Amino acid sequence: MNITKLTRQQSNIVIVGMALALTATAASAGTTGTEFQALHTLLTGWTEGFLGKALAIAAFLFGAGMGVAKQTVVPAILGIVFALVFSVGPSIINSMMTAVI
Repeated sequence: MNITKLTRQQSNIVIVGMALALTATAASAGTTGTEFQALHTLLTGWTEGFLGKALAIAAFLFGAGMGVAKQTVVPAILGIVFALVFSVGPSIINSMMTAVI
């Protein structure tokens, strides 16, 4: 089987795909209207503020307690992962949604 030779149909698909890629417009996922800006600000404030920190600490303490009960470290690690998601997650999501490709 020779993979370097394309059939006519495959080459047409490649040409159409390249044409579509070249004519695509820039992505603008994070540049919509301001209808949901207040909700976004509220949720971001919750996750990055004292509520998010309190939930992260509670998750770690609960995980540490479960870890002591089960004699394993996995629940405590899951609590740390939960804390990282709350502290870093919103900025990662904002970066992804406002990126222009």
